[in-house]
Amino acid sequence: MPVPSTQPAAERKLLRDTVQDAVRTAIMDGTLEPGERLNDDDLIAWLGVSRTPIREALAELARAGLVEMAPNRYTRVAAPTEGELLDAYQTLGVIYGGVVRLAVPRFTAAQRTRTAAMLADVVAKLDAGEQTQLAHDGADVYATWVEACGNASLVQLCRSTTDGLAFRLRVPRIADLIRPEVVRPALEDLRTAVLAGDAVAAELAMEAVHLLPTRG
Repeated sequence: MPVPSTQPAAERKLLRDTVQDAVRTAIMDGTLEPGERLNDDDLIAWLGVSRTPIREALAELARAGLVEMAPNRYTRVAAPTEGELLDAYQTLGVIYGGVVRLAVPRFTAAQRTRTAAMLADVVAKLDAGEQTQLAHDGADVYATWVEACGNASLVQLCRSTTDGLAFRLRVPRIADLIRPEVVRPALEDLRTAVLAGDAVAAELAMEAVHLLPTRG
């Protein structure tokens, strides 16, 4: 019996991933704005692919929380709300507390220095009232930790969830909902722990940054 060729499926997967990356990038950099309708014909004209990989890619982005879909009604870029912000922010803390715990002991001296500098920049932007920009750059900030954690399953989890969660932080009143004076000391603690190579202190500080309850 002839063995069926798997090439068409592989090609579809490649196209789907290419479309997914393009639309995700456009959402995360603001080219596609929250609430903007995603019309198949417009995406076909933009990306030069057929309808099937576009629908597959949008379904994946919907699972990631970047797209909202209602059958026969609309497909649109998700629109973050204030009610979602705290849940998303704390969820990031749960995930990245573990990432930090694994990453800090694996940091090279250069990575430790680079991460401490990144945290100092975050504190400076917080002091300058640039919380909206920090929320916009959130996915990039979180990605720096994943590189060093050394856990393939956790890396995969972060890649599939971080964009959608970080996107939910993009609400106009983020500074009122996540108070800078509460977050700043925890960021300083996180930077100190990174420089000291203290994985447990770094994990606790990351959780405190994300407003998780203090362990008793």
